[in-house]
Amino acid sequence: MALTSVISTLVLSGCNSDSDSNADDNAAAQPLTLNILHINDHHSNLEESSIDLDIAGTETSFALGGFPRVAAKMAEREAELDNVLKLHAGDAITGTLYFSSFEGEADAALMNEVCFDAFALGNHEFDRGDAGLVNFLDYLAADSCDTAVLAANVKPQVGTPLAPAAEDDYIKPYYIHEVDGQQVGVIGIDISGKTQGSSSPLATTEFLDEQETAQAMINELAEQGVNKIILLTHYQYENDLNLARNLSGVDVIIGGDSHTLLGDFAAYGMNAGGEYPTRVANADGNTACVAQAWEYAKVVGELNIQWDSEGNVVSCEGVPHLLLDQPTRNDVALTGDAEAEVLAAIDADPQLSLTAPDAAVQAVLSGYTQQLDTFRNNVVGMATEDLCLARIPGVPYGDTTCTGEDPNRGGDIPNVVANAFLFLSKNADVSIQNAGGVRIDIPAGDITIGDAYTLLPFANTLTNLEITGAEIRQVLNEAVDYAHSNSSGAYPYAAGLRWYVDMNRPAGQRLYDIEYRVRNEGAWQPLTDAMVLTVVSNSFTALGQDGYVTFGTVSQDGRAEDTFLDYAQSFVDYMLEVGTVRKPAQEEYSTQFYTPAN
Repeated sequence: MALTSVISTLVLSGCNSDSDSNADDNAAAQPLTLNILHINDHHSNLEESSIDLDIAGTETSFALGGFPRVAAKMAEREAELDNVLKLHAGDAITGTLYFSSFEGEADAALMNEVCFDAFALGNHEFDRGDAGLVNFLDYLAADSCDTAVLAANVKPQVGTPLAPAAEDDYIKPYYIHEVDGQQVGVIGIDISGKTQGSSSPLATTEFLDEQETAQAMINELAEQGVNKIILLTHYQYENDLNLARNLSGVDVIIGGDSHTLLGDFAAYGMNAGGEYPTRVANADGNTACVAQAWEYAKVVGELNIQWDSEGNVVSCEGVPHLLLDQPTRNDVALTGDAEAEVLAAIDADPQLSLTAPDAAVQAVLSGYTQQLDTFRNNVVGMATEDLCLARIPGVPYGDTTCTGEDPNRGGDIPNVVANAFLFLSKNADVSIQNAGGVRIDIPAGDITIGDAYTLLPFANTLTNLEITGAEIRQVLNEAVDYAHSNSSGAYPYAAGLRWYVDMNRPAGQRLYDIEYRVRNEGAWQPLTDAMVLTVVSNSFTALGQDGYVTFGTVSQDGRAEDTFLDYAQSFVDYMLEVGTVRKPAQEEYSTQFYTPAN
């Protein structure tokens, strides 16, 4: 897509910055040290979660993260550091009942307690469309923080919700942060293909090439005398590494979207995706530093950057702060020697941070939590065993502590969800569900309404599609190919359909030997091209999103009917009906065997 003309320089005043648009005053020929505090992909996870770590040779439990701890850690480090820049690399919203109930208001309120200098748009910011994003950004702007909202490669059409009067009404290409008389450019980049294919932006909202746009913005800032450049991206860790290698003039990339844990946590039983920070050579041969801060408000990244007088990075060091509370074992607080041993191990590793929640921020969160408690704690059923979330079989995704996933068949809970949708859509023969529409593991035990809405957090309904066997074969292969090229969330799960996947076969033929069983009854039979079945899917994929192009064609042909059954409420109704759920029998998994590419 051709790069359009770029807007003039953005200048905003963040909570702890003093920005000035006069680039001529930028004392470029001076060294500079900057400390970046950052998070990404909190996905409306405002409350603490929990984690088990192997500490001092023994499994130890901790409360983990949550926005009150994020705020506390950022405030603590900001008080101890000079020249601080606070950044959020996108996907702030959708993922829990806090978004389903408050549509971004709670997220904005907690983000404003931190007071980020800049926030990059992620793909899930568009899950409620451009108008829904405007609602969230209005909540974010209601405070005095003046957080810069960045996405240089997103161009809304003037006259649409994100651009009522001008293209940059809500979204700016970059933010200039002034510190010690120097100017640092922060450029926002959103993941283009995934946002268009796996979210719900307006068709008129243009998404430009990430690398082209980033280089154009770097060049524009350089013309203004800004020679210290940070990309704030929602573009995935591996993509960020490639960007860093291919761009001239880039110094730092603070990223998100891939939910990548960086650092060295192997001793505690956690696998990281790379070093924090990861250093590569940019297109000029100079050092560029890439960092990301895992997911769900569990980590605050702290990155120290030092530039020389020519604007080249001479040092980047940092630490990902894993936000922990006091240790317990078997739900009992540690005391004596056991406590001392664990605390000594934590004290010896700056990555492990005992952080008490900020009381004022906790009070803000509690105001929202109290409104949810009565509703979300109602038990609707139970799981007899852990139901693990996976997207592509055998490929770890997000929190990998759930045990028992079959690497040949993929996730348990996406199969269960597909079965629930088939149960609720009484006219459907089979169901197909994208993995990305299912968001969490379901542990053994009670399942509440809150669990259901966290599991299925999006504003989707169930849609029935009249579709041929040939079209089913085509759309399933579209989904598999898209899952391996754009978004792993496209990987298909089903009820009443099963198949094999071999990624060494040609594109369009990797998913094969499809069998069906109408409404899970009778014997499995080969799917033939000529037969016609009613497939229930969620309204998002039914419109052709997430790579399900053929579903979109079927909908355009008038062969789709919206049932108007909310997909999360459908799971609640299913649980109330069946009472208990468990892993499918092996022969009922939609993927019978998955062969990765050689």
